[in-house]
Amino acid sequence: MSTPDRMLSILDLFRDDTTAAFQEDVMAHLECSRATAYRYLKSLTESGLLAPTAGGAYVLGSRIIELDRHLRQHDPLMRAARGVMRATGDELHANLMLCSYYGDKVMCVDRYWTDDSIESSYARGRPYTMFHGATAKPILANLPPYQLRNLMLWHSAEIREAGLGEDWDEFRANLKRLRNAGVYVSHGEIDPGLIGIGSAIFSPEQKVVGSLVFIAAEARTSAERLEILRARIQVAAAEVSLNLQAPQSNGAAAIGIMPSRPRRLKAPAGTAPARQRK
Repeated sequence: MSTPDRMLSILDLFRDDTTAAFQEDVMAHLECSRATAYRYLKSLTESGLLAPTAGGAYVLGSRIIELDRHLRQHDPLMRAARGVMRATGDELHANLMLCSYYGDKVMCVDRYWTDDSIESSYARGRPYTMFHGATAKPILANLPPYQLRNLMLWHSAEIREAGLGEDWDEFRANLKRLRNAGVYVSHGEIDPGLIGIGSAIFSPEQKVVGSLVFIAAEARTSAERLEILRARIQVAAAEVSLNLQAPQSNGAAAIGIMPSRPRRLKAPAGTAPARQRK
């Protein structure tokens, strides 16, 4: 791992159960000396990605907020989907999620919520597994074989647990069926009582870059309503894919999205979890 990669991997210490990281956490995470940990933390602080606080702790810095604003304004996928989500959600009075992925995680990057009575744990920015739900499986089913082989190698237990296959041949066959269907419907795979109806979004190069998903309450979704949502999510996802090929509003050519490759996040032996700031 290169020096920049090692330094940036410090950001992996910040999870839902972590409010701050300490120099000792960095030393354990990277198996490095105190001087090296200090140097990396200093660089990340000067860039605004981290900020020091009381007790020798470090929290995420203000630069993260600035980058998030830029992402909301200029991310090609979000811009391509925003109008489609608004029009489709208003017409059908339906809740929609836009999801992307990085490494072996899928993440909600935007939501359009018309029905506040439906609550989902799938908040924007919260990463989830690639093997459960209508947010993830349309993406998973359209990954190229070499990425799927890596996922099978690194996450075989999770794949078996999700019912996606006991071995490579079964895994590949199940994903082919999902891919050919074009839409995946999940029942309570992420949140009990909720249905997800998802379809994949593709770059101009026809590489999967995300998914568009309806989120509905199962108790209030009739078979007829479900069929309507199944058909419309494919249309909406295709519109987003088409928008990704269109020129940007400033007259520039369409910005291509390069899909992320799965990566294996393996904590070094003896790594201690980052402590929470009291």
